[in-house]
Amino acid sequence: MNILVTGGAGFIGSHVARHLTKHYPDYNVTVMDKMDYCADMRNLEDVLPLRNFNFVKGDITNIDFVNHVVKTNSIKFIMHFAAQTHVDNSFGNSFSFTHNNIYGTHVLLESARINGIRRFIHVSTDEVYGETPSGREDAFTEESLLKPTNPYSATKAAAEMLVTAYAQSYNLPVVITRGNNVYGPGQYPEKVIPLFITRAIGGERLPVHGKGDSLRSYIYIDDVVEAFDIILHMGKTGEIYNIGTRKEHSVLDIARKICDYFGMPIESSVEFVEDRPFNDRRYFIEDGKLKDLGWAPRVELDEGMDRTIRWFK
Repeated sequence: MNILVTGGAGFIGSHVARHLTKHYPDYNVTVMDKMDYCADMRNLEDVLPLRNFNFVKGDITNIDFVNHVVKTNSIKFIMHFAAQTHVDNSFGNSFSFTHNNIYGTHVLLESARINGIRRFIHVSTDEVYGETPSGREDAFTEESLLKPTNPYSATKAAAEMLVTAYAQSYNLPVVITRGNNVYGPGQYPEKVIPLFITRAIGGERLPVHGKGDSLRSYIYIDDVVEAFDIILHMGKTGEIYNIGTRKEHSVLDIARKICDYFGMPIESSVEFVEDRPFNDRRYFIEDGKLKDLGWAPRVELDEGMDRTIRWFK
C-alpha cells in the first residue's frame, strides 16, 4: 500500500501515520501537512528516519501540489485527517474553516478521481449529527439526519456531502468516519483534556464553559488508531462508521478528575467562563457497525487520563 495521510503532523493523524509505518514495513506512508499551529514535527520524529516514511510540507487546498504528491508517490490510499477542528475558533474565523475543510476536501477528492485512488477515508466528526436531546436513550446511527449547529461542524457536514457526491458521480471508493472526542499524549492543548492538564501543571485555574454540564464521550488515542487500522483494511467501501463509546462524562466531571489527580480543591481550581454562542449539550452515537468488524475501545478513561497526564508532565 502507498498511503497518503493528510494532516499527519497533527494529533490523530500522526498517531495513525506512525502506527502504519511501524506495523506495516511493506507499506509506504506519505504525510502531507502545512504545519499549522497545532502540528508538530516532534509527533513524527521516531518515523522520519524509516525508509517507508516520507514527509512533505504543503497545503491540501493547492491542487497542483496535491496532484504532484499523489503522482510522484504512486498514492493509492488516502486517509484525510487534515482540517480546522477547534469549535471555539470557528465562531471567530469561520471562513478559514470553509476554505480548509470544504475546499481542501474537494481538492483531494478531485485528485483522487484523477489518479485512480482505491480507497478514500474521510475523517469526520460526531458533531455533524448536532445535539442529542437530553434523556434520549437511542443513539445517533450512521443513517441519522445531519443537523450541525456550529460553523466547524457545518463545514465537516458539507465536506461529507462532497465525499458522497464523488462516490455517486464518479464511483470513487470512499469510507466516512465520525468520531467522539479523542484524547491522549501529543494532543495540542486547546481541547478540553490537554488544556485542563497543562493548566493544572502550571497551577492555573481550569476554564469551564457555562455550568460545565455538557456531556461528551472520550476515546483514548490508541483505541482510535486501532479503529482506523480496521477501517483501512476491513471497512466496506461506501460505508460510514461511527467511532464512539456510550460512556458519557460532563466537562465538570473531567475537571474534577484532573483536580483529584493533582490534589487541587475543585471549588477554587475551576473558573466558570462564558459559554459558546451555542454549545451542543450532548453527542450520543451508536458504534455497533464498527464493533461488528471486531473493534471496541479498551482503554478506560481513568487509565487513559493517567497515561496522558504522565506524558504532559
